[in-house]
Amino acid sequence: MTPVTATVDSFAFHTHNQAMTYRVGIINVTGFAGMEAARLLWNHPSARLTSATGRSLAGQLLGEAFPGLSVYGGFRVDEEITGDVDIVMSALPTAASASACAPFVRAGVPVIDIAADFRLKAPADFQAWFGQPHPAPDLLEEAVYGLPEVNRERIRGARLVANPGCYPAASVLALAPAVAAGLIESPVIVDAKSGISGAGRGTGGGYSYADVNEDVSAYKVANHNHQPEIAQELSALGDSALTVTFTPHLVPMTRGIHATCYAPLRRKVTAAAVTDLYRDFYRDAPFTRVSDQPPHTKHTLGTNSCLVHPVIDERNGMLVAIGVLDNLGKGAAGQAIENMNLMLGLSQTDGLSLPAVYP
Repeated sequence: MTPVTATVDSFAFHTHNQAMTYRVGIINVTGFAGMEAARLLWNHPSARLTSATGRSLAGQLLGEAFPGLSVYGGFRVDEEITGDVDIVMSALPTAASASACAPFVRAGVPVIDIAADFRLKAPADFQAWFGQPHPAPDLLEEAVYGLPEVNRERIRGARLVANPGCYPAASVLALAPAVAAGLIESPVIVDAKSGISGAGRGTGGGYSYADVNEDVSAYKVANHNHQPEIAQELSALGDSALTVTFTPHLVPMTRGIHATCYAPLRRKVTAAAVTDLYRDFYRDAPFTRVSDQPPHTKHTLGTNSCLVHPVIDERNGMLVAIGVLDNLGKGAAGQAIENMNLMLGLSQTDGLSLPAVYP
C-alpha cells in the first residue's frame, strides 16, 4: 500500500500531522473501543483517521457527539467508510463485525477486527459459542491472532488480524512464558475482574451506576466466549492442549482488567527462575513488563501496557500469575493501534508511548 500526504485542505483540524501518513477507517467509532481508537490516533505520527461510521450517529460531527473528541473539529460520522483508506478497524458487535470486515479484506485492504469474529479458528466453535453460523468462514484460517508478544512476525504480514479480547489478552500474557517453557499443565483456572466499560456502550440494562456501585458479581460462569479463546491461544504455545476454567466478574470501576491465573506445575522451580523466565520471554516486548509486586489496574490506566506478576506457590505446587491491563487499551483499541503499526511497517510503539493516568 502507498501512504498519502495529509494536507491542511484535506483535514484542517489535523495540522500537527502533516507528514507522510496512512489513512485509517474505523467502523463503529461510537462505541467505547472505537472512540478510544480515535483518541489514540489523534497524536499518531504516521496515521490519521479519515473516515468513520456510527450506526446511531451517522451525519453528526464526531466532536459534537462526543465532546472529549472535539479536537476532531469538522470530522463527520458517516453511514459507510468513505474515500480510500489504507487500513480499517472494526469495533462492531460480534457477527456484525465479520460481515462488515469481509468486503475490505477481499478487496485487499488490511483489516483489524476488534470484535470476537475471527479469534476462534473453527467455524463450529463460533457456532457453539455465539449461537449462529460464522458470516465469513473462508477468512478464519488466514486471520492472525493479534498478540504481538507471541505473533509479531505473522502480524507484520497479515491482511486480517483478530484483535484479542480483553480478558484473554491479560490471561494469555500472564501465562504465556510458563506454557511455552512447558512449566504448567491442566487444569488452568482464570479468575478475572473487569471494569464496566468492558460490557460495551450499547449493552443496555444492568450497568447503571445504581446497578454496579458497591457491587461485585460473576457472570457467564463456565459459559463465557473468552474461555475457548484463552484455551486455544495457550494451547498453541505449548506441546499439548490445555483445559481452562474461566470466571469473569464485574467490579465498580470504569476501566481495567485484573486476571489471576492458577496452574499446576509440571516440575519444581524456584521463584527466581520463573521471574528470569518471564523477563527473558518479554525482553523484546515494548508493552508487557514483569512487575516485582502485584500490579494494580490503575498502573495501566489509559495505556497500552500489560503488567504481569508470576509467583510460585511451593506448598501446593502451583503457578499463580497475575495479568493487568486497560480493557480499552491493551485489551482493545491500544492493541489495535499496535497491530496497525506492525501491519503498516511502522514502529510498534508509534502513538502509544503514554504513561498511566493517576490517580
